[in-house]
Parts: sequence; C-alpha cells; structure tokens
Amino acid sequence: MIKMETVDAAFSFKGGMLPMTVLELASADLDQIKSQLAGKVSQSPAFFQNTPVVISVEHVRSNDPLPLEGLCALCREYKLLPMAFRGGSDQVKQAVWAMGMAWFPPQPARPQPVETLTAPEPQPEARQVPEEVELSNGRIFRGTVRSGQQVSAPLGDLVVVGAVNAGAEVLAAGSIHVYGPLRGRALAGIHGHNNVGIFCHELHAELISIAGNYKRLEDIPPGLINQHVQVKLSDDQLEISPLS
Repeated sequence: MIKMETVDAAFSFKGGMLPMTVLELASADLDQIKSQLAGKVSQSPAFFQNTPVVISVEHVRSNDPLPLEGLCALCREYKLLPMAFRGGSDQVKQAVWAMGMAWFPPQPARPQPVETLTAPEPQPEARQVPEEVELSNGRIFRGTVRSGQQVSAPLGDLVVVGAVNAGAEVLAAGSIHVYGPLRGRALAGIHGHNNVGIFCHELHAELISIAGNYKRLEDIPPGLINQHVQVKLSDDQLEISPLS
C-alpha cells in the first residue's frame, strides 16, 4: 500500500471588509493638496503613520491629465500608503493598473428620498434640540459621526452623544467621551497634552491615540473589545482598562 502524504495549503482566499481611509479629491492641484494635507498632519500626526488610503478622483473638477504618480508621492511624503485609486476615466484606470495599483469604479450615488406631494399636517411647535453645541473650551456633538465625517474639539474635550462609525474620526485637544459604540478613530491630546483620556461605551476602534501614541484595533486585547473602557497614557504607552 502506498502511503499518501497530506500537504497543508500554503494560502487561501477570503473575502473581507478592511478599514480604508478615502482621500477624496476635489482638485488635482498638488500644491493646494500639499498645503491642506500639511495642516491635517499637524492636527493628528499619529493618524498619518502608515495609514492605507484610496485616492478618489471621481469629483476632481478638471479635464487636465491627473498627476497620479505625483499624488502617490505626496501621500508617501506624509506617511500615507496609497493602495488604490477610485473613479476617473478609462485612461485613468489603465494608468493605475500600469502602476501596479488597484482601481475601483466610482461610488454609486445614494438615492434621494422621494418627497410626498401631500402637505404635512400642522404639528404643535416643539423645542428643537441642536445637533451640536459649542462650549467655551469643549464641544458636545449629538448624533452619529458617520463614515468619512470628522468632528473635532481643538480647544478642549469632545463629548459624542451617539456612535462613531467605522471610517469616521473624532479629535480633541483634551479628552474624548463617546456615549455609544466607538468604531472609527479617536485621537485625544492632539496638541501634545498627555493628561487626557478616551472613554467609550463600546470599544471597537480602528485607531485610538493620545498625544501621538496610538494603538490599532489589532493591538487591543480581545477581552476589551466591545466593552466599556477608558484609555489613558502611562510612560508613553496606552493603557486600556474596563470602565466600571
């Protein structure tokens, strides 16, 4: 009898939804992009450390050839890792493929809600609750911080009464309090203050940072995922503990 040896598979293909930051361009002017990007980096330098990005050119208001190589070089200059382009003409698609990068088709437009022709019945006037309130040294944001949205408190603490979705970003000079799930990125102490913290009701963040010291989701102990936690900085290391 011939003995058959089994060989372990060297790899397997799996579908997945990985967190990717989209750099959505409205202009292909490299000088203008560089100036704005420099300002963003100064606000939250930790976020720009080896962050993979998709460069979206679908809304660029220009018929001139897109400086694809220049856009990639500019991203790398600020520690971003360009992985793919989204949108553009067929020539853009072919050029992107020639660069050895991925290309995604334009994002389909979201359908607009159909308006009813029937006049609504008059309702008693109710006291409106503002979506967000500016404080003297901080900020309260009420509602969901959606993917692609950034909410910041450059002078103090930030309080989010709601969820922070994946792909969203919240920043604060002081502490960050999230009264809901934190699935996006939270950067506290963006001006270097280290005596601040991050507090949330459900931790599943893509990235958390205090004064430039950060952890990604894969660095967070599994036992603390989806738990009420607090994050503080100790000896230049982030400490995550249950929030009792």
